Amino acid sequence: GNSQPWRIVVVDSKACRDRIIASFEAENEAAARQYQSEKASLYRQLKLAGLKEAPVHLAIFSDEDPEQGAGLGRMTMPETLAYSTVSMIHTFWLAARAEGVGVGWVSILDPQQVARTLQVDESWRLVAYLCVGYPEEEHVDPELERVRWQARTPLSSRLFHR
Repeated sequence: GNSQPWRIVVVDSKACRDRIIASFEAENEAAARQYQSEKASLYRQLKLAGLKEAPVHLAIFSDEDPEQGAGLGRMTMPETLAYSTVSMIHTFWLAARAEGVGVGWVSILDPQQVARTLQVDESWRLVAYLCVGYPEEEHVDPELERVRWQARTPLSSRLFHR
């Protein structure tokens, strides 16, 4: 429907960033308490956000009722608005990486608190909070595999033929 529902908020304000960091820290602590023993210890060692280091913070929202597109295609699959926003994020991520810029997706946040902090329209739904900047180090393998949080899963375990 060409709705282009993504809304990008560049978070420049130190006060807003501080509130986002506080949200992350509170949600991260709550998440850490869900794990036991070794897994809890490992969780607390993970680098799960670059909120303090990243020079650029982008809050990406999806407008749940954009005027553009006049509703085309949304009657049967309203989730396509969020999918369109995710596709934009993916395209941005690939373009950034092609230029050597790193992108981190911070998902350990309270979406309503982020929306209130950034004073966005009530019809906007947080899809992603991105930290953008040049990475301190480059790796081919995901960090969660490197630190043994999870094992590498082969594509064959996610690919089905019918």
